[in-house]
Amino acid sequence: MPGNNYNCNPSTPRSRLERLLRERELRRSNRVLHPIEDGNRQAELLGNDNFLTEGENFGLFSEEDFPEGVAAAKAFADGCEWKEGRAPKQRLLVVANRLPVSAVRKGEDSWQLEMSVGGLVSALLGVKEFDARWIGWAGVNVPDSVGQKALTKALAEKRCIPVFLDEEIVHQYYNGYCNNILWPLFHYLGLPQEDRLATTRSFQSQFDAYKKANQMFADVVHKHYLDGDVVWCHDYHLMFLPKCLKEHNNKMKVGWFLHTPFPSSEIHRTLPSRSELLRSVLAADLVGFHTYDYARHFVSACTRILGLEGTPEGVEDQGKLTRVAAFPIGIDSDRFIRALELPQVQEHMKELKERFAGRKVMLGVDRLDMIKGIPQKILAFEKFLEENLKWRDKVVLLQIAVPTRTDVPEYQKLTSQVHEIVGRINGRFGTLTAVPIHHLDRSLDFHALCALYAVTDVALVTSLRDGMNLVSYEFVACQASKKGVLILSEFAGAAQSLGAGAILVNPWNVTEVAASIGYALNMPADEREKRHHHNFMHVTTHTSQEWAATFVSELNDTIVEAQLRTRQVPPLLPIQVAVDRYLQSSNRLLILGFNATLTEPKDTLGRRGGQIREMELKLHPDLKEPLKKLCDDSKTTIVVLSGSDRSVLDDNFGDYNMWLAAENGMFLRLTMGEWMTTMPENLNMDWVDSVKHVFEYFTERTPRSHFELRETSLVWNYKYADIEFGRIQARDLLQHLWTGPISNASVDVVQGGRSVEVRAVGVTKGAAIDRILGEIVHNKGMKAPIDYVLCIGHFLPKDEDVYTFFEPELPSEAPPTVPRPTAANPAMTSVPRISTTKSGSRAARLKKQRSLSTLEKRATVHGIGNAWRPTLTRDKMSLHEGSSVLDLKGDNYFSCAVGRKRSSARYLLGSSDDIVTLLKALAEGS
Repeated sequence: MPGNNYNCNPSTPRSRLERLLRERELRRSNRVLHPIEDGNRQAELLGNDNFLTEGENFGLFSEEDFPEGVAAAKAFADGCEWKEGRAPKQRLLVVANRLPVSAVRKGEDSWQLEMSVGGLVSALLGVKEFDARWIGWAGVNVPDSVGQKALTKALAEKRCIPVFLDEEIVHQYYNGYCNNILWPLFHYLGLPQEDRLATTRSFQSQFDAYKKANQMFADVVHKHYLDGDVVWCHDYHLMFLPKCLKEHNNKMKVGWFLHTPFPSSEIHRTLPSRSELLRSVLAADLVGFHTYDYARHFVSACTRILGLEGTPEGVEDQGKLTRVAAFPIGIDSDRFIRALELPQVQEHMKELKERFAGRKVMLGVDRLDMIKGIPQKILAFEKFLEENLKWRDKVVLLQIAVPTRTDVPEYQKLTSQVHEIVGRINGRFGTLTAVPIHHLDRSLDFHALCALYAVTDVALVTSLRDGMNLVSYEFVACQASKKGVLILSEFAGAAQSLGAGAILVNPWNVTEVAASIGYALNMPADEREKRHHHNFMHVTTHTSQEWAATFVSELNDTIVEAQLRTRQVPPLLPIQVAVDRYLQSSNRLLILGFNATLTEPKDTLGRRGGQIREMELKLHPDLKEPLKKLCDDSKTTIVVLSGSDRSVLDDNFGDYNMWLAAENGMFLRLTMGEWMTTMPENLNMDWVDSVKHVFEYFTERTPRSHFELRETSLVWNYKYADIEFGRIQARDLLQHLWTGPISNASVDVVQGGRSVEVRAVGVTKGAAIDRILGEIVHNKGMKAPIDYVLCIGHFLPKDEDVYTFFEPELPSEAPPTVPRPTAANPAMTSVPRISTTKSGSRAARLKKQRSLSTLEKRATVHGIGNAWRPTLTRDKMSLHEGSSVLDLKGDNYFSCAVGRKRSSARYLLGSSDDIVTLLKALAEGS
């Protein structure tokens, strides 16, 4: 990559797995070789205790930001320097809604800054390969240019770059769309019922502000971007950002990571802007989630809502693959482990042990939020006390509930509810000297929190829905000596990582949670130790630093993979060159597909126009005039080559002077003449009835599917059915076909994107084109060779042999032919094909064997023999009649695939709109 030496080492292994393993070993060896620097950096992190924490590394300040330390700010600011004799670091632009800094204005041109360290900052501090810079909103409104310049300068010292948002944008974008629409939806809460109508009315203005804010972030990224930089976008605030970045520079390395859950497709599809947001995220090269479930939900949403292809690697759209993977975040475990050795932490631990002597300590550390399940946790504890009299004065629950969004009515209501339950339980089970629940509506400093983790016997995490929840990781990291038990909600992302060592519970099942509390308090020491060992090994190896390094490494490798794929993708058609060559030629042939080529663009899932309307193939209205002009040009011959039946082509092209080739070329006619067939007379079609019965069966059992009965094939189409159910049914259908009706039949089974076609063996567009050309030569009495061919279509892979038909042969295998004598019949004149050396290597791969057409060869293999000779309404043609009239130079052949990036065609056209542009240009030239 230009300007980046990070992934361009010529000795880099070719295999993706080999590359990732090598990156992993290099990271580990760097840490072994430079332990002193790592130790100093961790010491800086631990050097100050004058900060608060909520006990959860929220990574991204995506919800509520709680400062954790000024010392870490210095470590972050100074930690990205180049070291003497060390390899250069990769520049990383981290783009998040909020900068890891709080700014307070002290004067017109002066600011006071304090760094806020969350999981993401900690993650990047420990990775030496990164030269990280932060881009985000500073959390303050700065309307004047003097203040903006002063703040920008102050933040530059912290390697932070501000995005300035005005109050209205913040209100509509952050408070409105992000926190009132996306956050509840992603946590399965839905829209607030009481103001659903008001929310619906204001939705569009909020979404417009969301897009505008994302574009403002993109503008700042563009300003500071250098070739080779990696841009890492974070969280639901910036779902539109990857698209904005790629539209400006499609070579930019862009990754996007979501720190919340991603809901199932059934939830996401309720969002009015569902499609736009998904497509914007898919513009990124790598999309990351905390767990496999979230990644699976995202792929499913893209499949069901956008109609795209989901693969084990990610989501594919017309050959462009967006990699989707799970990257569970961790914590800086060494920071917590080392903190336990500090004198102030030891002192805190001693005080806590004395305070709660003779009682088991249970701990909950959460934000006071609807998704954290605090009421459910307390109610389960109450049920446990009800059912276990002996434990009433032997156990205490310490609940740290950090206030958040205190100005929101729903949160105020939640606070009152929690206080009411705690008061009721303490009044019921408490004594004059002790109460069962200690509830704190505030955060604790880091050292106090570490001490609390260390003396806890049972940690209780009952999130109703949580992206990850790193409180569980922090608890495990501090339990080296006590080896306490972790009770963890199965709805927290951490359950997929720590589930083996934790007790998993459904927080909605109060009885189950109460029973789990009893099991945890009575758990034997050997079982506690085994559970703790499993979780401790995971927490200490899957650190936040490893998470960040792994994501960026995978992003770099995804770019390498994309480059390898891009080399195999044909380039876009140079339209002007194609038009110029067209004008310079004297006998032109245009072969055009119909469906998805000359038709109007359609909604992938058939919603906009309706299934019935879209099933009726209609010619694009903008193509009617250009086609008319081209058909009237005596130097141009047009063939519409389609898999559709004859009636469809008659309805759309009956008024044009052109050739129509229906059912993949098995039926042919000039629009002024009658239909003729190129099918063999004794073709065995006995399999049709049995295949038809199978197709009818699956059509009845697959809603919105349909099948077409043609004269040479049958097609079952499930484009409009449920995507996943349609694929399951297609697999079942194929199994029935192979084991039954077609087990011994001479047929080909062709699988399309959402269709299954059974056709007579050897029926392809490429196999028919030789005979079609021969018929055209006879009909027009051509004496001059065809010196220009333009072949365009959205063909199935099996039918792409039509592209290779016209590819020039290698000179070594096909030496220049000697002109043959002119035939007696002028209408049958054969003009020698002139070999070219153009496109040598490509021709070797795509070589067409003309000695025997594909149709004849396949018929011979299946025992049909000479029966496959074409039968027309007049005399039979020789095998090479079509190919012998070609005098193509390499530059005069243009094969174009429409909307397919994996194709054997020479060029690509994006959509039918590009075809309109091309044919209009050709028509104007004519």
